[in-house]
Amino acid sequence: MNKRFVNYAWGVVGYTILVILWGTVVRATGSGAGCGNHWPRCNGEIIPTPESIETMIEFAHRLTSGLAGVLVLALAAWAWRAYPAGAVRRWAGLSLFFIIVEGWVGMLLVRLELVQDNASTLRAVVIALHLINTFLLLGSLSVTAWLAGRGGWRGWRAETGLRGMVVFGLVAAMGLSAAGAVTALGDTLFPAESLAAGLQQDLDPTAHFLIQLRVIHPALALMSAVYLFWLGGRITAANLGAGVERWVTRLYAVMGLQILVGFVNVALLAPVWMQVIHLLLADLFWLALLLLAAETLSEPTA
Repeated sequence: MNKRFVNYAWGVVGYTILVILWGTVVRATGSGAGCGNHWPRCNGEIIPTPESIETMIEFAHRLTSGLAGVLVLALAAWAWRAYPAGAVRRWAGLSLFFIIVEGWVGMLLVRLELVQDNASTLRAVVIALHLINTFLLLGSLSVTAWLAGRGGWRGWRAETGLRGMVVFGLVAAMGLSAAGAVTALGDTLFPAESLAAGLQQDLDPTAHFLIQLRVIHPALALMSAVYLFWLGGRITAANLGAGVERWVTRLYAVMGLQILVGFVNVALLAPVWMQVIHLLLADLFWLALLLLAAETLSEPTA
């Protein structure tokens, strides 16, 4: 095991989460148009004049995202030099691919002006796809670090009947999070003055589609939670080892906290700081589920 590489890989995961959270600040504060529709320049300049707080928020996001790209490129290059052909190289290469796609989607949002007050169907679709790609990026980085930490891929565990259930859970989690991204967009563009007013908006058949879609995310969240708590019980009953059971416990803890924060977020009418916390827990939930899946489905280390 290359301990320095493993530490670096997990460091890139942590930094990427910070970049993702700052992206939420950009969206929640309406700062996506802070650099106009210019990309990669900001308002036509390499280093923009700090004319507004929105410009600085957006420019800071571009700088931190660019650094993330450099870090992932270095990760892929290091993996290529430090590891033989195999899983670590492949997943590091996937990480590089997904961060390139991430940059391309960011450019698309800016160039097509799918920012600020834009409430189009296209923006909702791109936002959902953006979230899915973000999760794929975060997942590929985490699997790279996880594989490097255990010395590479050791093969699939003998069939336990859990594979299809675990894969369904991963797909459901991505769908749930994509719906959450669209819900957050609706909360930003159509803020409610009170909880009662928000419920009235949700039930109004003439309301904007982003408002009408807001009820989908909490419904999916409750259904997904029931399924994943059940899945955790099935995995625990399979007696796959203490390592797997620890990840089940972590998943339960993050899910329980996320559900609580979700209710608080609704009650407080989704302030920016709560949106950041909610997304942080969504990222941790995704990593816990993904690494539980990896531990469940892979051959254990000796």
